[in-house]
Amino acid sequence: MSINLFASSNPVRIGVVGLTHTHVHWVLGRPNRGDIKIVGIVEPNRDLASRYAKQHGFSMDIVFNTMDEMIEKTHPEAVTAFGSIYEHLKVVETCAPLGIHVMVEKPLAVSMEHAVKMKALADKYNIHLLTNYETTWYATNHKAYEMVNENAIGELRKVVVHDGHKGPIELGINQEFLDWLTDPVQNGAGALTDFGCYGVNLITWLQDGAKPISVTATTQTFKPDLYPKVDDEANIILTYPKMVGIVEASWNWPIARKDMEVYGKKGYIYADNRVEMRYQLNENEDEESLTLEERKPPVDDPFAFFAAVIRNEITLPSYDPSSLENNMLVVEILDAAKESAKTGKTVNLTK
Repeated sequence: MSINLFASSNPVRIGVVGLTHTHVHWVLGRPNRGDIKIVGIVEPNRDLASRYAKQHGFSMDIVFNTMDEMIEKTHPEAVTAFGSIYEHLKVVETCAPLGIHVMVEKPLAVSMEHAVKMKALADKYNIHLLTNYETTWYATNHKAYEMVNENAIGELRKVVVHDGHKGPIELGINQEFLDWLTDPVQNGAGALTDFGCYGVNLITWLQDGAKPISVTATTQTFKPDLYPKVDDEANIILTYPKMVGIVEASWNWPIARKDMEVYGKKGYIYADNRVEMRYQLNENEDEESLTLEERKPPVDDPFAFFAAVIRNEITLPSYDPSSLENNMLVVEILDAAKESAKTGKTVNLTK
């Protein structure tokens, strides 16, 4: 990834579309770094908007009921979408023809049907369409990627990614988020969508965009009293010619976790969390531990990154975790996983 160090200090005018996804606190509570300026917010739920206005100190004067009204009054250059995954398509349909760049929270879309429409609009109107994952900003994941590309552990054999927590209801997530997060239409699935996307995104990145031969998945609902409409447990196996990817997505972990194990022909790498990792390069060496520094701006944070991409200060590599290419494949794999779990059969992917 190339970064222009002579970055513009002109902040990107950002519109925030939706407040129901609690990741929105990431942008609302962010210190002012001079790279973005929130000029408008779209949220028809005035009670929710008012609560967050008090919490974060923004004026209700910049809160609008519709995207059209917000765009007309505030003229954003870009928007960040923090509504349901189903609503991502509508955001792109509204913004792309106006040349407004879009960043959505993971995953890109609820289905390939939506994703294909979104990509067609992004391509036609030449906008950036990025997808944000918390794990994109983990220094350990980038170090693991670097080590794999340097052949430090030999040819890849297996990648296992664990993501999730004890469950959104158990965590006390607000009702506005739960209303769509636990709905199979608005979210696409339960834990499979919410946390399965992380592992698929990372494995696609480590595989430089190679498509798996097949996808096999199982989903379960251990807590039907809490999650009657969606899965709370999903396990996805991605089969490649010489490698296997295993994605363990769960609303049943006893602790919150986002970690990855990468196994090569000679050694392994464990990205334990955002900055702590372990590795053993071969059987004759001891395991080493590393505590990394946070990544440097603008690649430490989704909004700095989005602004830098818009200002042409960053050239986005193919199949970067934020990229459209990567995330189109993520949605294709998640669709296959849903089909596999539903039918009990392995789904073969076409090239």
